[in-house]
Amino acid sequence: MRALKLHELSLADRLADLAVDALIDEADLSPKPALVDRRGNGAHSDLHLGLMHASALSLWPMFKAMAEAALECGEVGVPLREALGRIGREGEQAMLVTTDGVNTHRGAIWALGLLTAAAALEPRALTLNAARLALLNDRYAPHAASHGALVAQRYGARGAREEAQLGFPSVMQRGLPQLRKSRQQNTGEQNARLDALLAIMTDLADTCVLYRAGLEGLQAMQLGAQAVLDAGGSATLAGRRQLQALDQQLLALNASPGGAADLLAACLFIDRLDGAL
Repeated sequence: MRALKLHELSLADRLADLAVDALIDEADLSPKPALVDRRGNGAHSDLHLGLMHASALSLWPMFKAMAEAALECGEVGVPLREALGRIGREGEQAMLVTTDGVNTHRGAIWALGLLTAAAALEPRALTLNAARLALLNDRYAPHAASHGALVAQRYGARGAREEAQLGFPSVMQRGLPQLRKSRQQNTGEQNARLDALLAIMTDLADTCVLYRAGLEGLQAMQLGAQAVLDAGGSATLAGRRQLQALDQQLLALNASPGGAADLLAACLFIDRLDGAL
């Protein structure tokens, strides 16, 4: 049997590929402060890089189904929103089977699921349509609040839902501009991606950090990330020293910026979208 050529892949296939690639690239990126990467499991006792890869791959059928649902519906509306909710819950169950019950990518399912569907509808209105979808209610969504939602309510933080409803400002106003700025400075792709992650961390009220370490952890994350960028970024010796200090501080607080990691994956997905399509 001859190999399948890239141009023979459907749009839904290609979008699912991009989403999974973004998740794998985020997991592989090193050294990320207190996050799973090629060095180890960061602040997580139940995660490792192989598990993150397996989790990402398990979500490929879900992303494809979300893109197909968007193409079938053809517009933003409650039918598409509820289809995405159902597909997302099924994808989460497939993920939990793969990871033996460990939550690896729940936040990424929300963010990348919306973006995958929005890209299938109209890539040029990507974040606008993702936001419009996020603003719609899903009648069939379970009422049990997530850790992120509870923390967002307790601290008045902008959780994953509001981040999407606002059109992913942490990505569009911080992550993507920093990614492209660092590339222009010829820092290398991995350093540019690290800088993008740090830029997201400087302003994000990361509910994962708040859940694990409260306001002390959030302040440590935001100020530490800004210190790396102020020192010249992750490509410089001074920046790497600040990055190492941030890593140690967050590990001591057991604070893992998982929300920022999910948004970095969204950033990488958006960055690749134009060229891929």
